[in-house]
Amino acid sequence: MRILTGIQPSGTPHLGNYFGAMRQVCNLQEKGESFLFIADYHALTTNPEPEQLRERVVNLTLDFLACGVDVDKTVFFRQSAVPEVCELMWILNTVTPVGFLERAHSYKDKTAKGFMPNNGLFSYPVLMAADILLYNANLVPVGKDQKQHLEITRDLAIKFNNEYGDIFTIPDGYIPQTVAIVPGIDGQKMSKSYNNTIPIFGKEKALRKTVMNIVTDCKALEDPKDPDHCNVVALYKLFATEAELEEMKARYRAGNYGYGHAKQALFEKIWAHFEPMRARRAELENNMDFVNELLRKNGERAREEAAKTLDKVRKAVGLI
Repeated sequence: MRILTGIQPSGTPHLGNYFGAMRQVCNLQEKGESFLFIADYHALTTNPEPEQLRERVVNLTLDFLACGVDVDKTVFFRQSAVPEVCELMWILNTVTPVGFLERAHSYKDKTAKGFMPNNGLFSYPVLMAADILLYNANLVPVGKDQKQHLEITRDLAIKFNNEYGDIFTIPDGYIPQTVAIVPGIDGQKMSKSYNNTIPIFGKEKALRKTVMNIVTDCKALEDPKDPDHCNVVALYKLFATEAELEEMKARYRAGNYGYGHAKQALFEKIWAHFEPMRARRAELENNMDFVNELLRKNGERAREEAAKTLDKVRKAVGLI
């Protein structure tokens, strides 16, 4: 089985990135051959400053390695190290109905929120399809918000295969329901676009302040509270044991337990969970020659695999 996923270098990774993708990658690399890429082509849809993009790629590389990516089991590379993905995207564009892209909810959601669209944002699902199909991935860990894009990938692969022969592997998605959507501090899906994130490697004081800003209702300390409709409990559930979670819920229902108490308990869980990863990241940051060489070698490995698929595609459509 071949597993593939990618993540944009769009800023500081947060809990939604970690539970929705990063931890899944680390767990799944034990189950098959893994390909993991930093989606720097995708990041261009927001027109970042060049130096900012370079810095974010480096930081995200350190973050993934610190969180447990095993370079002996995972081909970890930059998307832009494999330009073949752009050629495949163009070829897939020629079999992509415009209606597929017009119905993509991420495009509609962002434009509805006032984002100025460009063609890169509009055709984002086609580039994602090229990312996946280029490496013949069988399994693609994605967040729930990317489920529709994966369905577009499957549709395009089936459409292409029907027209040109059995070229592409039809991928399946992997979306753990327990962490399909991680809530942000305002209760919406945690997203950098919504400015509601909790970083996984934040400084202690800043992290505590962010957790304390999680939105709750206005019930007083002595009042009973509903743990099943609380952002703090929803996030605490990601870190706590079943017994710890039930204890917090019981305290909510009993009263005399404030949201401040719950937020402090959540902060302590987050800080302790990422402590060994912070130490590993600091070690890597002091050995950037190793990190850069790793990306270079893995980029070459990924490009060799991509060339095999693209050769078949070019022959199929008549370019060779």
